[in-house]
Amino acid sequence: MAELSAESGIPVATIKYYLREGLLPPGERTSPNQARYDETHVQRLKLVRALIEVGGLSVATVREVVRAVDEGTATHNVLGVAQRALTGSAADVAEEDRQWAIELLSALAAKHGWKFGPEHVVAPALIGTLCTIRALGHDALLARIDDYADIADQVAAVDLDTVDVQQSLDRIVEAAVVGTVLGDRMFEGLRRLAQAAESRRRYPTYRMPVSSRRPPA
Repeated sequence: MAELSAESGIPVATIKYYLREGLLPPGERTSPNQARYDETHVQRLKLVRALIEVGGLSVATVREVVRAVDEGTATHNVLGVAQRALTGSAADVAEEDRQWAIELLSALAAKHGWKFGPEHVVAPALIGTLCTIRALGHDALLARIDDYADIADQVAAVDLDTVDVQQSLDRIVEAAVVGTVLGDRMFEGLRRLAQAAESRRRYPTYRMPVSSRRPPA
């Protein structure tokens, strides 16, 4: 176990905890106090660490993901388990607003060949987001939702390209989790850089009119 700890970079105490919780399969027992671990254990530790430390998932949820992996569940379905765990929830919205968002998203999904319904894992958070945008009166943002969907298709293709190169289901799930959580943060940063550059191009000499400036306190 000391060697497994050195190879994975995870403390022995944490490895023992993962074993107790069923997140890591036991090693091959070689004596009453020793067991042999191999590369599959190193990969599993990396997956568990990604799910807990990067994805912020609970131990119970991680147990569900690794169980799906160990049971030989289809890759698409295992990724669905991980995606469901990573997706946040949203506050309740009025039924009328909810139906409006569902109709908008259903039409968008049909156009882009996506599977969507009120029961979809991303539905609550996405519906809540659209309703908030509408309530704040940013119709121009909603009017460009199809453009955002086009970009989402492109990003999804890149995401899965990075997953396809992995050699095991453990690594595939780990790549998907890391790519989703850290990929979102990376894309957010790149988006901010691009927004700043586009702003400079569009408004190189713009100054707020004096009448619109806030008076001094």
